[in-house]
Amino acid sequence: MNPTVDPAQRKTAVVVGHGMVGHRFVEALRSRDEADQWQIVILSEEQLPAYDRVGLSSYVGSWDASALALPGNEYAGDALVELRLGQRAENIDREARKVVTSAGDTIAYDALVLATGSYAFVPPVPGHDLDGCFVYRTIEDLDGIRATAEAAGPGAVGVVIGGGLLGLEAANALRLLGMTPHVIEFNDRLMPAQVDAGGGAILERLVSDLGLNVHTGVGTQSIEEAGEGKLKLTLSDESTIDASLVVFSAGIRPRDQIARDAGLEVGPRGGIITDLGLQTSDPNIWAIGECAAVEGVCYGLVAPGYSTAEVVADRLLGGAGEFPGADMSTKLKLLGVDVASFGDAHGTTEGALSVVLHDAAKGTYAKLVVSDDAQILLGGILVGDASAYSALRPLVGRPLPADPASLISPAGAELGADALPDDAQICSCNNVSKGAICGAIAEGACDVPAIKSCTNAGTSCGGCVPMLKKLLEQSGVEVSKSLCEHFSQSRAELFQIVQVTGIRTFSGLIAKYGKGTGCDICKPTVASILASTSSDHILDGEQAALQDTNDHFLANLQKNGTYSVVPRMPGGEVTAEQLITIGEVAKEFGLYVKVTGGQRIDLFGARVEQLPKIWQRLVDAGMESGHAYGKSLRTVKSCVGSTWCRYGQQDSVGMAVLLEKRYRGLRSPHKLKLAVSGCARECAEARGKDVGVIATEHGWNLYVGGNGGLTPKHAVLLAGDLDDETLIKYIDRYLMFYIRTADRLQRTAPWQEALEGGLDYLKAVVCEDSLGIADELEAAMAKHVDGYKDEWAAVLDDEEKLSRFVSFVNAPEEADPTISFDDSGERKVPVLLGVPQMPAATHGK
Repeated sequence: MNPTVDPAQRKTAVVVGHGMVGHRFVEALRSRDEADQWQIVILSEEQLPAYDRVGLSSYVGSWDASALALPGNEYAGDALVELRLGQRAENIDREARKVVTSAGDTIAYDALVLATGSYAFVPPVPGHDLDGCFVYRTIEDLDGIRATAEAAGPGAVGVVIGGGLLGLEAANALRLLGMTPHVIEFNDRLMPAQVDAGGGAILERLVSDLGLNVHTGVGTQSIEEAGEGKLKLTLSDESTIDASLVVFSAGIRPRDQIARDAGLEVGPRGGIITDLGLQTSDPNIWAIGECAAVEGVCYGLVAPGYSTAEVVADRLLGGAGEFPGADMSTKLKLLGVDVASFGDAHGTTEGALSVVLHDAAKGTYAKLVVSDDAQILLGGILVGDASAYSALRPLVGRPLPADPASLISPAGAELGADALPDDAQICSCNNVSKGAICGAIAEGACDVPAIKSCTNAGTSCGGCVPMLKKLLEQSGVEVSKSLCEHFSQSRAELFQIVQVTGIRTFSGLIAKYGKGTGCDICKPTVASILASTSSDHILDGEQAALQDTNDHFLANLQKNGTYSVVPRMPGGEVTAEQLITIGEVAKEFGLYVKVTGGQRIDLFGARVEQLPKIWQRLVDAGMESGHAYGKSLRTVKSCVGSTWCRYGQQDSVGMAVLLEKRYRGLRSPHKLKLAVSGCARECAEARGKDVGVIATEHGWNLYVGGNGGLTPKHAVLLAGDLDDETLIKYIDRYLMFYIRTADRLQRTAPWQEALEGGLDYLKAVVCEDSLGIADELEAAMAKHVDGYKDEWAAVLDDEEKLSRFVSFVNAPEEADPTISFDDSGERKVPVLLGVPQMPAATHGK
């Protein structure tokens, strides 16, 4: 280590701007400056120290600015870093090497680092400066948007001008604030910089289904005051939108005014011109991040910004670092929709070919851009499912390991970590290669947090974390099965802890066996475990706050904010009186009625405050909650069996009713579906269910692990020709073993496939009691059966629980004004306000 320099000889670096890149520069310089050659003064015009501006949207809802704070952003205990919040750099005296601040202070520098970032571009639309118009860049901006949205009230219209990445984030923020969001994009598609026409079409459909009203191919002509705090927007197609607020998200521009005023060279389209070493036209001044135009090019992503910060830190310590170029790949989740773009996504390379898989039914779009001989990957776009991103992006510019179509086909080749060379860049944000990660693993980094600590990979956007796990697995290191950052235990381990200790609250569990306050992963998981190990009502006490939206209201949330009601019909049986009640309820409350594939009747369009009234009628008619909203037993489907069918070999309806009543309300890692067929003709489709029972001449065959969904699986035979008693005993054991040992949100098919020993091991445990736990599993199921109570009946008897079923806590009698329907056609359909509706299809005329 170099000896510490004499403090009198120490040099001063002044950093103008304390965003993510400015903070990264300070961290890099301090971590590398072993001789303490530099002292640092940071000027920040914001009152908050550096925070995660990329994650700004997560501020909506929590309104906790501290949750966005970057680690170490106050430099506590570091005497060589002085952070001046609320002080802006006003001007630069280059000759004297001094900066004058907004507080009137003058600070001398040896090196000046400009990290001023960018500002939101507001197009010169008439009315752009009216009250109610905002940009979306800072926490302060979001506070202003929030105040205006709350004053406007639920359902008020908010307009975002700009349909790029940040524009969609802003629209989602408005949605979370209870507004009806509209997005106006001048281009013919959303996110034009990242996706092509095909990907844009899928993206528009997916976000529209989630409640965004999208207007593409139009501009904004004017914004006018419309009275009572409202604004009127006139679009280029002469249509108008009445709104309560407007958010501009039409792009960014480099903040280079202080450099212009100081006479530094700037680009024709803005940005402070630098060389590859990030040095400006003044050898004592450097520019990093979004304000820098590296050899004339500005980069608006955090990853290249971090690279510029690292280069300048190296240069100030005598190094010769140069900007390595920028990976402009992006992977994000917008409103729950995966979008990824990497390399030459638009195929501008001469001779480039495109391989496209467009599945409109599943809502996915995948495109790979390859060289003219289809051997080299040049880029790609993924919309709806970006799971292949972490494996594909590092291959850009490299030979493909398989046919390109097979790499994006659901049934095609799987890209393993071993297909990547050591110099492949795994983490683009921090420029970390596969070789560096494997080296860290070889030196003892045995889990993802350890890799992050050693290499910085995965510490920014997190898009490369799946590949980190793959590299750990490839290296023979057992990947941590921690449920989340708050619990080091797996779901199965937490299940055992709850069983053994008798802890019945999330707060008690996390206090003794976890850390922090929990998250949206561990809270519903623990809630499910607590529900699986007792008959307590899921809305009792602290447990109510842990539930997902559907469980919170004991109903399925639909796209327009209404709920569906599904009463249980064991085995598909229902009495005439119950059918009449269902019809009367549907008529009285104006509900849309549909028979489901699971032999039940679904009532759509109920507002939250109507749910108790509807369920009172159904409970009085002898009906129960069908648990269509929960990770629990849904249905036990059946054919009519030997009771009516001439081919039936056993009473399938009787067995289905018995099983459904036995396992109703059983909470599990994922939803459960069962079926019973009365003969081998399989009319109940039992082999597509988690548990399928098929009648034989001598009894019942038991099949397990069948799933529908994106990757359907047929159930496999566990045991044959069983009598009623043995059949139920085996199902009890199977379901309880699954509930105890499966991972969070893991269905039975992948759970079975992951078991060491596979089906043979499962048969040994369930049928032969190889682990000696059969009695325990059966007793646990018996406890569930004995303790079962209908959830909705319990709610109706509890005034406290009933009080939660309102649209607005502060106005419990007020209905949600954003809920609307169109019943002009043959079907009643939900209307998302402001979205043109397609006419309902006609059938069977």
